[in-house]
Amino acid sequence: MKKIIIICGPTASGKTRVGVEIAKRFRGEIISADSQQVWRGFDVGTAKPTREERAAIPHHLIDVADPSERFDAAQFVSLADRAISEIISRNGTPFVVGGTGMYLRMLMHGICEAPPRDEDVRAELEAEIASVGLPALHARLSEIDPASASRVSPNDRTRIVRALEIHALTGEAPSALRSAHGFAERRYEALKIGLDLTRDELYRRINARVDDMIARGLVAEVRLLLEKYGPGSPPFSAVGYKEILSHAGGKIDLAHAVELMKQSTRRFAKRQLTWFRADQEIRWFEAADIAGIVQAVKDFIV
Repeated sequence: MKKIIIICGPTASGKTRVGVEIAKRFRGEIISADSQQVWRGFDVGTAKPTREERAAIPHHLIDVADPSERFDAAQFVSLADRAISEIISRNGTPFVVGGTGMYLRMLMHGICEAPPRDEDVRAELEAEIASVGLPALHARLSEIDPASASRVSPNDRTRIVRALEIHALTGEAPSALRSAHGFAERRYEALKIGLDLTRDELYRRINARVDDMIARGLVAEVRLLLEKYGPGSPPFSAVGYKEILSHAGGKIDLAHAVELMKQSTRRFAKRQLTWFRADQEIRWFEAADIAGIVQAVKDFIV
């Protein structure tokens, strides 16, 4: 069975930096497991690896999707499988680095079978959003499937619509489909490394990252992308972009948008931690413990 190293953790925990530092020592190449870094042009707000980091280590699954189109877990798994095989064929070591828990789970255990998109159902759901607002649909999901609703942000348009679409087409709760799948199949032998930080340090990093994104031109990036793709583009539903989009649309001032962005990012990090803490296979390391992580990788790949 092919071996991979997974480096995961909440946003702003230092996954990219640690991934690059460790991969350098093991002929590694990095496969991004970040559902937002796939979008071309959405750069500042997704904290993509810098040019220097990408020059130091080959990166895969960044800038692979057009923002006007959809991108889902099945596409991620397909592209990641291909990248892993290519890296191993070069006698390299695949490092899968990111914080999108569902992508990582499906890479390890396979895709949970669900009905394909139904444009008629989606059109009805989008019409409802326009009429009563996204929170109302999230509230409905909470009634239909509390387990799924608890894992989805009330602002996550893509996942709320998909969950309600699945229910409309099957009559079943999405969480029931996941349970039936079981995620028992193991597709790779993986060393799972989680980056651990105190809550105060994580929140400090999140706040600093948001300030840095603003300083590096996130508002200008949003205005440019808004003109090019329109507000309905899937990446605009992501934490960070949706808050700055509200500012760009004149709904809130920049200071308010920045504060909301920090708050939303902290909540997002909390949900990520809840997801990863439930995975008993993850070995947790302090983000600064490079020596400990190096030793764990060395023991695993030998």
